[in-house]
Formats: sequence, structure tokens, C-alpha cells
Amino acid sequence: MRKGQNPAKFVKTVAKPERITVALLNYIPFLSGFYAETLDVLKVCLDSMRNDAGLPFDLMVFDNGSCAEVRDYLVREKEEGRIQYLILSEKNVGKGGAWNVIFGGAPGEIISYTDSDVLFSPKWLSRSVEILETFPNVGMVTTRPFRTPPEFYTATLDWARENATLEEGQFIPWETFLEFNLSLGQTEEENKKVYAETRDWRIVYKSVTAMAGASHWQFTAYKSTLQQFLPFDMDKPMGQVRQLDKRMNDAGLLRLMVSDPLAMNMSNTLGYLRGELKAQNKKHKAGLGKRFLEVGFIKKILLAVYNKIFSWYYS
Repeated sequence: MRKGQNPAKFVKTVAKPERITVALLNYIPFLSGFYAETLDVLKVCLDSMRNDAGLPFDLMVFDNGSCAEVRDYLVREKEEGRIQYLILSEKNVGKGGAWNVIFGGAPGEIISYTDSDVLFSPKWLSRSVEILETFPNVGMVTTRPFRTPPEFYTATLDWARENATLEEGQFIPWETFLEFNLSLGQTEEENKKVYAETRDWRIVYKSVTAMAGASHWQFTAYKSTLQQFLPFDMDKPMGQVRQLDKRMNDAGLLRLMVSDPLAMNMSNTLGYLRGELKAQNKKHKAGLGKRFLEVGFIKKILLAVYNKIFSWYYS
């Protein structure tokens, strides 16, 4: 039998969520090897996104089965008011499974999604939302210009040819192009040819400039738009995330990027902040041992062994 009245009945108001939910997906299974610096990367990511985003937001973190040290850190951040919504998954449900929860449950009208290794610059969020709210029928806006597969933004170009000012050219500076690709483990030499042979598409609409293209690692979108593509049925933790890119393009939605770099991929180390990317690239070109490891069949065998060991421990 109930005793007394629930005190919650006398509460007259409830807190309203911010219009924008920034949603971060994190996975750090252990703090050694590949993941040795990833908790530090996560901390830098969170600090940078909060540093003058340009608009208020609530932060949602979906942790995809990380180790105890990482979960403890996230719980402390939640208890200290720096994370508004924290979801701790017992198991790694993959990016598709996490997206199903995030896109279905984030309280904001706008969702700004990010992987946990992104370094943000001031005004990153306001600049993204400006494009989202200015252009019609926008699917997603990424906070950095880089060259993405053109087959995923054909609908954007079709719309721009009829409704906006569209220019083709080398609008992303070489240094900006190279900076991002070095962070993905590529070399300067292999990117020179790519840069020379590819182009950017710049779109101006109602005096707002955007670049054609976007990417699943970081984007801002209306929640109602993202929910059109649920659920995501991915049978692998990674490698199938371009489902979203393709579905949006097939639906005729615009996929856009801001015109200057307001986000950077840190990957699994703080090497970018330490200025190590170009140094690593020079070492890669000069080192015989490194070149040996990059030989096709050797690299394939060693990566297969690495993946097998990883799966024994963490599958």
C-alpha cells in the first residue's frame, strides 16, 4: 500500500532540453596499443566542442562498451554537469546500433553528431546551423571542407545547378587538404596526385557559402530528417557507415560542408596537437623499415594477425 503522495506531483515545471543536441559516440575498449592515448583524445574533443561553439547545446554521449577507466571518467563528467545525457552500453552495438538509439532518442530538434576524435574550432556549431537553416532540403552539414566521394553528392549538384551559384575549382587550399589526409595515415606524395586530379564544388545561396559533400564522422542535421533513415542494420562495428551518405543522396537531400576548416580529425593520438603529422610523413618517406611494412602482401598479413588477436580478446 502506498504511503503518502509522491512529491513529484507537486512539481509545477520541468526542464526543457536545448534545441540542439550534440551527440558523441565513443568506444575505447582498453588503454594500451592503438588506444593508448584515446582517453586523452576524448577529453580534448569534449573541451574543444564546448569552447565557443557559437550556440547553446545539450551534450549526449553514447559509450559503446568502453573499459572501466573511460566509463568512470564519463560518469564523473555527467555528475559534474558537463554531460546532460549519458548512455553506457554494456556491449559494442556498432555505429549503426548507436545511431538507432541516438537519432531516435536525442531530445533536440537538431542533432549534431560527432565521433570522439574530432578537434573543434570556435563557432563550429553556429556555422553548421547557419547552412542547415539557410539552404532548403538539407540532409547533413559537416564542419570541415574536404574531398568526399562525388557519387554521394550528385543530388546536391543537381539542385545547385538550378537554384544557386555553383563553381568548380581548387577552393580547398593544399595545406588544408593535406592536413586532413595526413591525419588518416596517408602520405604527402600519394595526395599530390589526388589533389591535382580532383576538384571542389562551391555553392552560394542567399549569400551563404557551402561546399558540396559531407561525411558520417561529423555532421549536423534535423532530427526529423535523420529519423527517416532508421533503423540502420549494420552487421559490422565499422565499414558500413556510408549507408547514411548514400541514403541521403538517393533521397535528394543536400549534403554540404562549411567553407573553411572548423573541425579536424585527431585519430587515436594527440600527434596533431604536438605537430607530429608532417614529421611522421617525412619519416614515412625516408624510412626503409616503414616502406617494407607498407608492401601490399606484408601489410595485409600483419593487419590480419592484428585483427585476429583483437577479435580473440574483444569479440
